Amino acid sequence: MSASIAKTKLKKGDTVMVTTGRERGKTGKVLSLHLSEGKVIVEKLNLIKRHTKPNQKVKQGGIIEREAPLALANVMFLCGNCSKPVRLGIKQLNDGRRVRVCKKCQEVIERT
Repeated sequence: MSASIAKTKLKKGDTVMVTTGRERGKTGKVLSLHLSEGKVIVEKLNLIKRHTKPNQKVKQGGIIEREAPLALANVMFLCGNCSKPVRLGIKQLNDGRRVRVCKKCQEVIERT
């Protein structure tokens, strides 16, 4: 069974809102995308606790709190203009550039 790579218009640094699960309604910034797994890590959301031993990377052992991945399907881009979770589209400008666009208010997000 081969893993399919998820296709998304989200990028690192985007603000997203969680739409389902125990973190529903909360917003945060995208720290990383794992497209091959269909997962996204959002800053200060879906926190888990790991019991770790001291090693070369982590000098101080103990209980470390960190973000766990969320499913890409459970987050939506948060438009700065609408202040709502929206879907994104891609629009080609007259000068040939492709930009991401909010589907609700047609506001250009940024250059892709």
